[in-house]
Amino acid sequence: MSPKRPSRYHLRPHRKGPPATVLEPGQTEYEFGIPIPGLIVPKEQWTQSALKRIPDAKPVDWNILFGRQAPLVVDIGCGNGRFTIADAVLRPDRNHLAIDSLPAVVRYGTRRANQRGLLHVRFAVVDGWRFLTELCADGSLAEIHIYHPQPYADPVTAARRMLTPEFIGWMYRKLIPEGKIFLQTDRKAYWEYLSGNLPGLFDWTSLDGDWNAEPEFRSRREILSRKQGLAIYRGQGIRRSGISTEQFDQLVAAMVQPTFAIDPNDA
Repeated sequence: MSPKRPSRYHLRPHRKGPPATVLEPGQTEYEFGIPIPGLIVPKEQWTQSALKRIPDAKPVDWNILFGRQAPLVVDIGCGNGRFTIADAVLRPDRNHLAIDSLPAVVRYGTRRANQRGLLHVRFAVVDGWRFLTELCADGSLAEIHIYHPQPYADPVTAARRMLTPEFIGWMYRKLIPEGKIFLQTDRKAYWEYLSGNLPGLFDWTSLDGDWNAEPEFRSRREILSRKQGLAIYRGQGIRRSGISTEQFDQLVAAMVQPTFAIDPNDA
């Protein structure tokens, strides 16, 4: 039996994006004093990275959408695009898709990609559940990145947490053989939940300290958390091979739901 979608999609509380910045060609953009890779190019070289309309044909053929065949890197809950922009500059041989349920933050990410002339980046307003269950074919994603998923610390809203056993199962199904997941949070309870559930389907490794490769600062939330002296928990997993359909169902069924409590002091 395949994992089922919970009754509610992952949605984030409304928040405003950072104020728009007017930059000249050749300038570097900064966020809280931390540079965002990629120089601003002349306006005539700007691109159009907004995916304003999802193709009617489902699942989406991402190679057609990008106009080339390349491994697809997906940033779920991309915020204002810090990781996607940085990684797209560093790895132009990959296609990059950044998604978030909030149009405001997606607009900032889109602007940044456009101003850097990035042809291999797309931003879309779509939640993680719809993306995985409706838009992606099995075995179509090379990497899934999730940085600081909304913790829903209030017990009333805890049921809206995105990374349920079912969602973990969908990530496994949509990744290519030996595809990778990258996760980061500043909530210890969320980290302990993930570290307990992910090893069933992924060869899971927790990292001590920063990521082993650039970019170092992967989200706006990370910058703020580090300024506040909060611990950052990081890990990556490789999709395990040789798991039968029956074993898959058993492994997902054995996972616990994310009903953990979050310490109010862990903010």
